[in-house]
Amino acid sequence: METRDTESTSAIRVRGLQKRYGDRVVLDGIDLDIAPGETYALLGPNGAGKSTAIEILEGLRRPSAGEVSVLGRTPLSAPRSWRGRIGIVAQQTGDLGPFTARELVARFHRVYPNPRPVDKVLHLVGLTERAGVRATKMSGGQQRRLDVALGIVGRPDLLFLDEPTTGFDPDARRQFWSMLRTLTEEGTSILLTTHYLDEAAHLADRVGVLSAGAIVAEAPPESLGGPEARIPEVRWRDANGRQRIERTDAPGHLVARLQREWGAQEPPELEIRRPNLEDIYLDLIGADAPGRQGVPS
Repeated sequence: METRDTESTSAIRVRGLQKRYGDRVVLDGIDLDIAPGETYALLGPNGAGKSTAIEILEGLRRPSAGEVSVLGRTPLSAPRSWRGRIGIVAQQTGDLGPFTARELVARFHRVYPNPRPVDKVLHLVGLTERAGVRATKMSGGQQRRLDVALGIVGRPDLLFLDEPTTGFDPDARRQFWSMLRTLTEEGTSILLTTHYLDEAAHLADRVGVLSAGAIVAEAPPESLGGPEARIPEVRWRDANGRQRIERTDAPGHLVARLQREWGAQEPPELEIRRPNLEDIYLDLIGADAPGRQGVPS
């Protein structure tokens, strides 16, 4: 029976979500809350469970256990009107057929009760000048913009973005970021997965790190991992040529001491390094990162 969470003010509310395939545990009891108008970035290496979690939230996959509420409804049994309130930009571009960009956006436009104007959508995603071009003749980055156009034309309350800027050049990515800020200012909630950690840092109000089926950390990007994770490192080579690394809350004091000890000659390769989001992400996922490459995808 379809249920409605009338008390929740969250765009997404998840409690104890589990997904198993036989003895294999993909999601191990995750909790998640996303507020209206919030952008939440879900990060994690391949195999961490990101795609499975999102498919459950989209109503495409059945959970093994737990409670899931998306826009106040249980996704698997939500009515058609609920699906009209969400937008989905999948990781892979679908079959675009023989249509131009304008024709495709117009076809989707007719499906929704309160869609954005077709020309405005094309402008938002930077396809105004390519509106009359067949989708199959577009570059990969332009097709990706078209995917986004089809995801936002219905004026969704909640937008799922799975690696949305794959194939974008740096300028196009920044234009896309600006467009997302416009959507959130209008009250749209966004659940984002991305392998660009700078994108998560720039866009997300909060970041969740999913590793081995569990959310191991959750916070605004600037405070992910807590104060301990952001203690600076001082690096140098000692008199025997060995690299030394020391973490300290007072890197300036350590550098001054080293300079006094070395006299007129500065210690070789002396630098102060402050951990960035990628460093902290790598520490959080630990051995779950294949080859310790650490970039989520």
